[in-house]
Amino acid sequence: MAEIETSLDGGVLTITLNRPDVLNAFGRSMQDEFRSVLREAREPAARVVILTGAGRGFCVGQDLKEFESGADIPEQLHALYNPNIQALYTLEKPVVAAINGATAGGGIGLALACDIRVASDVATFVPAFINIALVPDMGGTFFAARILGYSRAFEWLSSGRRLTAAEAHAWGLVSEVVAADQALARAKEIAAQLAALPTRAIGMTKRLLQHAHTATLGEQLELEAQLQRVATGSEDFAEGVAAFLEKREPRFAGR
Repeated sequence: MAEIETSLDGGVLTITLNRPDVLNAFGRSMQDEFRSVLREAREPAARVVILTGAGRGFCVGQDLKEFESGADIPEQLHALYNPNIQALYTLEKPVVAAINGATAGGGIGLALACDIRVASDVATFVPAFINIALVPDMGGTFFAARILGYSRAFEWLSSGRRLTAAEAHAWGLVSEVVAADQALARAKEIAAQLAALPTRAIGMTKRLLQHAHTATLGEQLELEAQLQRVATGSEDFAEGVAAFLEKREPRFAGR
């Protein structure tokens, strides 16, 4: 059985982490599969990506059993985990996380690397690294500091405090909270709406927002101008203008 399953429907690629017996903890083989899946996610046929987990968990990070076999975790971070989280974060299309249950350790970074996060009301969020004397990885510090600000991110990550879905929503970690069995269904609703929009323009907007964290105003204005040149040459821009002038709904093709 594949440790990660995918399905493509109506331009929406759903990626399901599929190790429910260990709450979708990542091992080396699963990260290998994830790398291949993220290549699939870059294909034009996928206009939106949903990331979710099978069973009761979203993802609880590293499978700690690999420590028993002497796994070189820093080597795995450099070879697999870091490239994968970078590839997920920089996908130039929307990524929606359907957080169906337990989320811990590196699973926090995985969830926060997504653009929109919908949580089940039974989901929990535990930055568990400190509990075994480790530091966060998979981008956990990068994303938490940007979403929460330094003080709250420090308090949370250094304490290992468990957050409920309601607390995560109040903190801004997730976009909305839905009934226990509705996270994936709600994510699919959002994804269908996004899939009907101009994919390239969304992807470039995403790139601009990521760039804005460290750019000066002048640098941001320059990148906006560069990407606007690309956008105005797209088929979707021509369709959007034509639809406006013809007073009809646009039919964007993602090109």
